[in-house]
Amino acid sequence: MTAGRSNVQSASQEWCTPPKYVRAIRSFFNGSIALDPCSNRYSIVGAAVEYSLPSTDGLVESWNHPTIFVNPPYGRDQERRTTIRDWLRRCAESNARHGAEVLALVPVATNTRHWKSYVFGAATGVAFLYDTRLRFLENGKEGGKGAPMSCAMVYWGQRYERFERVFICFGAVVDIRNLRGRLVGGGENRELALTIPT
Repeated sequence: MTAGRSNVQSASQEWCTPPKYVRAIRSFFNGSIALDPCSNRYSIVGAAVEYSLPSTDGLVESWNHPTIFVNPPYGRDQERRTTIRDWLRRCAESNARHGAEVLALVPVATNTRHWKSYVFGAATGVAFLYDTRLRFLENGKEGGKGAPMSCAMVYWGQRYERFERVFICFGAVVDIRNLRGRLVGGGENRELALTIPT
């Protein structure tokens, strides 16, 4: 897995969110996750609606759901010509357009344009996870090798205090509401910045 800067050739594309984070996400959303646009056959998220490639492309389907959890592919999808940037854009747009609460488990890449565009200036909070190498489930089983980068849980929504309470035991939680609607470090969210309330 990569942060979307290079192609990924993996024996398995079936990476799944670790159980402790699924429990925290469910707790944050009061037990119910409406949409998982990045699901797969081994997912333990259990959202009411799950989009899974190749049958359903989560980037082109509706995200008009009240609670959304996103654990996107970290690499470049050559066939669809998409990267993690596209997933973060949809997270920010879903919150801005539909008022959805969105949590995304993503690589920490604060120097990238996609973070500057769709996290800083658009999201509400970030939990920089303490796990040095977060171990994703691989094909539904524990024991896969850890991610080669630090990861974060990013939140778009109105309940920062609850986000902090739930995720403080998993990482350093940072309130970035003061950046909402601002262009940060050369980001691309000029249009989005005009639609996100401050």
